Amino acid sequence: MTDAYTPSPLRRLLPYEIHRAVGPGTALLRLETTGSRQSLLDGAWWPRSRDVEREVPPLITALTEHLGPVTRVGLDASAWNGIPTRLTVDDRVVHLDSFPVGDDTILITRGDNDHFSLMVVPPDTTPEAARTAMARAVHADNVTQAAEILLAELPHTAARSAGTAPDNKQAPGR
Repeated sequence: MTDAYTPSPLRRLLPYEIHRAVGPGTALLRLETTGSRQSLLDGAWWPRSRDVEREVPPLITALTEHLGPVTRVGLDASAWNGIPTRLTVDDRVVHLDSFPVGDDTILITRGDNDHFSLMVVPPDTTPEAARTAMARAVHADNVTQAAEILLAELPHTAARSAGTAPDNKQAPGR
């Protein structure tokens, strides 16, 4: 008997109107609001820190509730603090892979070969800017990559990530 997950017809589609906190006072998760999966991104996630062991387990729990068991998560090592090779979440082992996908995307694998791409909003983003970027990312006909959305919607955060202030002067303490 295999441990492979075979989604039911209802589980194949992303749920409608998922826009909620992953846990009280934690990351915000938003998934595409249609079942078509025709847009470039399947959702958006706004973690509160770059701590994988703190942020990723509640995300996996929330995604599992709607998508079924998550088997792998792909992260950019340069954007996260210490990526372990696996985590145990809700008594299931989830493998973590380090890829040069960019800190603006997290790749989720359900089963053996069903992939979801979520835009990652930087933790220090203001609530208004995060909501705007997340709404754009999950729009049903979105064809814009996560990096472009973040640069357009979060110019101040993108500038801080690059080590410069919005006026292109060196940021204090950087």
